Amino acid sequence: MAVTDQQKIDEVLTRGVQEVIVRKDLEQKLRSGKKIRVYFGIDPTGSLLHLGHAVVLWKLKEFMDLGHEVILLIGDFTAKIGDPSGRDTTRVPLTDKQIKENFKSYKTQAAKILDFSKVKITYNSAWLSKLRFEDILKLSSHITVQQMIQRDMFQKRMKENLPISVHEFMYPLMQGYDSVAMNVDLEIAGNDQMFNMLVGRDLQKIYHHKDKDILGMKLLLCTDGRKMSKTYDNAIYLTDEPNDMFGKVMSIRDDLIDDYVTLCTTIAKPTFENPRDQKVVLAQEIVRMYHGEKAAAAAAENFEKIFSRHETPLDIPVFETSKTNYPVLDLLFDSHLAESKNDAKRVVEGGGVEVEFHGQKVTITNWKQEIELHDGMVIKFGKRKFIKIKLK
Repeated sequence: MAVTDQQKIDEVLTRGVQEVIVRKDLEQKLRSGKKIRVYFGIDPTGSLLHLGHAVVLWKLKEFMDLGHEVILLIGDFTAKIGDPSGRDTTRVPLTDKQIKENFKSYKTQAAKILDFSKVKITYNSAWLSKLRFEDILKLSSHITVQQMIQRDMFQKRMKENLPISVHEFMYPLMQGYDSVAMNVDLEIAGNDQMFNMLVGRDLQKIYHHKDKDILGMKLLLCTDGRKMSKTYDNAIYLTDEPNDMFGKVMSIRDDLIDDYVTLCTTIAKPTFENPRDQKVVLAQEIVRMYHGEKAAAAAAENFEKIFSRHETPLDIPVFETSKTNYPVLDLLFDSHLAESKNDAKRVVEGGGVEVEFHGQKVTITNWKQEIELHDGMVIKFGKRKFIKIKLK
């Protein structure tokens, strides 16, 4: 029997939730005490999970804690097509090798939230790769071209005379067929997946003569106002180091504080009037959830030291080198401060690279410059990254 506590059921159906289809039916099922089969699907289009994924993973955990059957579906087949939702261009198809590589650390990251002794992991290639062409034609007969082209991203592309590939029409059918293959009672995802989830609801009714309920979560926005996404490179990743995670949360817009509290934590909104103080509590809680109390306290102290007192942090990664003169772009890339030399050049030109030695701070603005290195010199990259030079 599943837990039927009304307060817990109300919480699972409301906190962070945008839309439930159908709320009355789903609530009745949960109150009955009968276990339902719930799933969330992730396409391994990248190697990292971010807080946007975590929003749904935490909701999945809530259903798990109520005693329901929980499935984490890895879309190793659908990743080859690429979800067109929210896209203004066709996705580049991934190879089997890329998909396998991307998935390697998914389970480790998701284990920060889910107890995998209570979660079933499955892959949609197990059934989608076995569909015959006859099966696919039959599946395609259940949705119309008119339904597809009503989708906002396809409308946008048509207005801009951008191509729409036929295989992109297949994605909602493939995702929808996942519900049929697993015979699920409920699908959870971000609300941007509503069209795909509704296709699954229709197919479940056609193939199994039952209604699949849908729970659409509110989307987590990042500092650029778009949804948090690997595609937009604006994400706060579960693997981010505590100081980076803390700093990224502190950089969110003030008007997003309520959403981050609701979607990313279980705490009540901080009562401080100052948004900065609210974000400190929020950032510390998020870091605590993924790195522990000690790391959260240290990250808060580190942030205060750097941004409020304008001091250099105590715990700085060391970069060892035998070079005493180093081209600045090479130094920033080789020391892993910059993700690429183009990234390094961009930050240098923006005045974001600073050298400190014996209390003297110098901003580097010429990306062609060579830096004369000294033992103990500190290099600051952007707002939050530092290294200390150690000469061999």
